[in-house]
Amino acid sequence: MKKIFYLLEFIIIKILFILFQLIGYQLSSNLGFFIGRLIGPIFRSKKIIVQNLEKANIQQNQLKIATNVLGNYGRIFAEYVYLKKFRNNELKKFISIDGLENLEKLKKNNKKAVFISGHFNNFELMAMEIEKAGIELAAIYRPLNNIFLNKTMEKIRKENICKNQIKKGRAGSREIIRNLIEGKSIALMIDQRVREGEKVNFFNNLATTTTIPAQLIKKYNCELIPIYIERKKSNYFKIYISKPIKISKTKSTLEITKFLNKVLEKMILKNIDQWIWTHDRWKS
Repeated sequence: MKKIFYLLEFIIIKILFILFQLIGYQLSSNLGFFIGRLIGPIFRSKKIIVQNLEKANIQQNQLKIATNVLGNYGRIFAEYVYLKKFRNNELKKFISIDGLENLEKLKKNNKKAVFISGHFNNFELMAMEIEKAGIELAAIYRPLNNIFLNKTMEKIRKENICKNQIKKGRAGSREIIRNLIEGKSIALMIDQRVREGEKVNFFNNLATTTTIPAQLIKKYNCELIPIYIERKKSNYFKIYISKPIKISKTKSTLEITKFLNKVLEKMILKNIDQWIWTHDRWKS
């Protein structure tokens, strides 16, 4: 039964992708926002978003934030078919980047880095722009549950976002190490719940948090570079690439992980409705 549902979902999404390709980038993004607000609550309850906002002690305009979160999901979905055009610079005017010089220094000094971020806006654009800047990169991803759709998405990721894709999991951990030894940088999201990790405060509530970035920084002498993407004027994006953050070698894995959660919190608070509040981040 689940396979039939996934197949139907795949067919509907493919039809929508064709429609989005026909009507152009900006109109697709705006239509996606409308679709997300309209049918988003069927798939992602506003109640969960409000509960998570309460947990994070964010009181202002919770229902408005919830509506915008779902609309943003719709935009991301609609914009996915335009990743190739972003890659080929056909939509270059819709992205501005602050901090490209930090990538240039990384290349010049022949350093490798751990880029950390979260699921903000069209988050795929971050790894894409890092690789376009000439950084040898491997990106961590979680396969979709829908086996039909996952093949399409994996193809899009490898061709247009980052050619070195590492599947999340134990085998993926070995791949991360291999890529680092080969001199590649690593891009990973640190905002989702993990099975194995440390219970660390996130918006003053304990959340199981990945310690992989902290371990890599300590063991492989990597630079730590936070990166953030902000949606501007509906269809426009600005990417912020931070200067490398110096981490003392005396810091423990737990201390670094706590620090990274604080970095992530600051990113989220910049634009509260541009993060994935539907994720059950604090589930035990």
